Amino acid sequence: QVQLVESGGGLVQAGGSLSLSCAASGRTFSSYAMAWFRQAPGKEREFVAAITWSGFSSYYADSVKGRFTISRDNARNTVYLQMNSLKPEDTAVYYCAQSSRRSASKSGGWYDYWGQGTQVTVSS
Repeated sequence: QVQLVESGGGLVQAGGSLSLSCAASGRTFSSYAMAWFRQAPGKEREFVAAITWSGFSSYYADSVKGRFTISRDNARNTVYLQMNSLKPEDTAVYYCAQSSRRSASKSGGWYDYWGQGTQVTVSS
């Protein structure tokens, strides 16, 4: 059974940084693409960042490009999201997701497993 457990969320002032982690278990982590999505109150879930199985390629939403960095440590079965220069509009619940494919996608339907989410709140 695949489990994804996010951590690292919290409250931060605008301009600050946070680092999210997602620990995966249940199958061979290094074989699958990973992604981060987020959902703000009253809004639909949106893509944030994704990374291929090897970590060689990554993709970002335009709204976070240049500020967020996705990475993975296949030895630790963990994917990370480093968030810098945070803005109030980044406030959301952040979800980790795992695909059953090696390639990544910006589509939520590409991913089969989801974590429970971690709250990120950015104050102005």
